[in-house]
Amino acid sequence: MSSILAVDTLPGDSKDDERPKWDNKFQYLLSCIGFAVGLGNIWRFPYLCQTYGGGAFLIPYFVALIFEGIPLFHIELAIGQRLRKGSVGVWSTISPYLNGVGIGCLFVSFLVSLYYNTILMWVMWYFLNSFQSPLPWSSCPLNENRTGPIEECQHSNTVNYFWYRQTLNITTDINESGTVQWRLVVCLVACWMIVYICIIRGIESTGKSMFFFLIIAFYFQNTCKSSFQHLPLQNFIILQNPRVWLDAATQIFFSLSLAFGGHIAFSSYNSPKNDCEKDAITIALVNSMTSLYASIAVFSVLGFKATNDYWDCLDRNIISIINEFDFPDQSIQRDDYLTCFTHLNSTQADRIARLQLKSCHLQDFLDKSASGTGLAFIVFTEAIIHMPGSPGWAVLFFGMLFSLGLTSMFGNMESVLTPILDMQIVPRSVPKELITAVICLVCCLSALCFTLQSGSYWLEIFDNYAASLNLLIFAFFEVIGVIYVYGMKRFCDDVEWMTGRRPNFYWQVTWKIISPMLLLIIFVAYIILMIQKQPTYGSWNPQYDDFPIKQEKFYPGWVRIICVILSLLPCIWVPGYALFQLITRRQKRGKNSWSETCGKNPMNQITERVILCKRGRK
Repeated sequence: MSSILAVDTLPGDSKDDERPKWDNKFQYLLSCIGFAVGLGNIWRFPYLCQTYGGGAFLIPYFVALIFEGIPLFHIELAIGQRLRKGSVGVWSTISPYLNGVGIGCLFVSFLVSLYYNTILMWVMWYFLNSFQSPLPWSSCPLNENRTGPIEECQHSNTVNYFWYRQTLNITTDINESGTVQWRLVVCLVACWMIVYICIIRGIESTGKSMFFFLIIAFYFQNTCKSSFQHLPLQNFIILQNPRVWLDAATQIFFSLSLAFGGHIAFSSYNSPKNDCEKDAITIALVNSMTSLYASIAVFSVLGFKATNDYWDCLDRNIISIINEFDFPDQSIQRDDYLTCFTHLNSTQADRIARLQLKSCHLQDFLDKSASGTGLAFIVFTEAIIHMPGSPGWAVLFFGMLFSLGLTSMFGNMESVLTPILDMQIVPRSVPKELITAVICLVCCLSALCFTLQSGSYWLEIFDNYAASLNLLIFAFFEVIGVIYVYGMKRFCDDVEWMTGRRPNFYWQVTWKIISPMLLLIIFVAYIILMIQKQPTYGSWNPQYDDFPIKQEKFYPGWVRIICVILSLLPCIWVPGYALFQLITRRQKRGKNSWSETCGKNPMNQITERVILCKRGRK
């Protein structure tokens, strides 16, 4: 081979390969599915469907799945299985100049693990508080004088107050760090202890834990379905908006957990003759079907909440009309409201105008969308308190979220552990359990910043800047590295050797042209959107005039510097390590050429003989 490739023989060719293997194929599939299926399937995909025309969003979603998601996923599973190494080992084997891609993936997985487990910390806090009746977020606490509810809660609502004040105890500005919230610290330590216990033995314990928690998650999802199911109507006109296609491609990319290195690590423990092509298609389809299945449950809850909000709106308007016109109680029913309002508005327009009645349309409440923590800790919790047996529903919902998030955490930590073990940074005499414990401890201590009163602001920064741009860059170099450096023919030969089938026209065209082009387009579009919009954050400020609406604030200069560092820290390894390799190799070549020149110089040969003669005399 040329000097670009590090080795000629591949790990999979060795009969003495002592790398651990999965107990069975089912464990491996569940681990990959658990890593791919995460919180984004619950609170990101339904939000995009609701925002972009409901069923119409599925068109760009499945286009992105076919031409971007599955081809890239197949590359990761195949190259990890063939070379039988983690993300760092794979890219150093393909080319020493690409080693920075693997190190960058390690850094991204580390940063994502910090804030991902913080979300599980919040979920655990809500889960523990769900074993109460009534639920603690169902009513406002009394003020110090016990003469009425706390003013902040009264001006917002019960679920907002429990989230922003009783859980986060949030500051009004990111410049104010606040103090550590010890109840959250206890939950954070508990979450990291659970993660450590589940991954302590490597894939042996990870596979078994994944089976347990993934089954729980899917059971909870099935149980949480409500009888009221609402899917948004199709709006195909919205497909003309390029942002729809960008968000669909991005959702596929992050939903499958591409470029983290976790799938490469998981597949490296496979038998070299495993059918990785079939696995890639199966896992990708299960992930997408889970998103659709979860959307039904999410829209059921959102529909239930929207209906209750619609009825509350009608009831408030009806009470206002009854009081204004001195009608008998319950003289106006919900079904008669529109007829009564139309009649009064035509005959008593001035009096109706003074009432300032709210516009009550069911579709308006259905169109109110939310994602992320806003969906989980505000919208869903508000819907749950209106359900019969609300504590039970809360336990099921937050139990499902915790199980889904935990299975994704296993993949994130495997993306960190496997490369570190493969690089042999730590002597082999050190037990793997101790290495895992040290890494989990470092992560737990690093994540303490998220338990500050300003912690949610910082989590949003990590979520926006630590992974998104870096993963697009790493995925692009993955395709280029495998298809153009390792070589399309060689890679196809490897896939044929592993699966018994040579990749067909679809695989080769998507790998060579379509997938890298899509990644490049997404990357450019992402950069343009970042440049066009100045970064802001929403501040929870009870003194704000429009409270409880969040106050939009610009990040201060020092925070923007941290955002830039987070964006560049992982991806800087790609050019940095390539430059380091280039300089190192040139220095070695210079030394070798100098040694050869010195060896051929007659004067040097005479000097060496004189030295040897003197040694002989002595």
